[in-house]
Amino acid sequence: MMTLYSGTVCPFSQRCRIVLHEKGMDFQIIDVDIHNKPEDLAAMNPYNKVPVLVERDLILHEANIINEYIDERFPHPQMMPADPAMRGRTRLFLHRFEQELFSHIDAIENGSQKAADKARAAIRDNLSQIAPLFAKQKFMLGEEFSMLDVAIAPLLWRLDHYGITLPKQAVALLKYGERLFARPAFIDALTASEKAMRK
Repeated sequence: MMTLYSGTVCPFSQRCRIVLHEKGMDFQIIDVDIHNKPEDLAAMNPYNKVPVLVERDLILHEANIINEYIDERFPHPQMMPADPAMRGRTRLFLHRFEQELFSHIDAIENGSQKAADKARAAIRDNLSQIAPLFAKQKFMLGEEFSMLDVAIAPLLWRLDHYGITLPKQAVALLKYGERLFARPAFIDALTASEKAMRK
């Protein structure tokens, strides 16, 4: 059985929980208080961060790596595109999400007021750029739910929590977020602390 060491408020851990629930398989989740981490976490992950996936003698960290492994190990429903070119593009988008969106979260949570405001503006502007996409299609890659939707969902869930207000022209993105939040796997993957982030 797979065991996921997961932060109860960690957006990266939430990604992995969503994928595990989408796959509908047997797994165990060990909730980790990121302010009081267990000692064995540092032994499993040299960066002493969650999420960490353990399956027999395999230990993986980094949400995107964990999720690709789960997707290959349990291919139904497939969440990375089958076509190599599309898979390459998807990985590039995942990398862009890390660089242009998720890299700013630390400044919001732990930075000065000025750094946090700058980070909020960067996330708002980058999300606003992709918003028009969802006026035409249901999910990131069209009609099929994919790893890109999994990756961005935790951020969209936390917009209010992070104090990020999107402009009116991003309404299609907010509607897309509601589609993601309505998925049974998304709902099942939420921790009590994450549920409390939205009123």
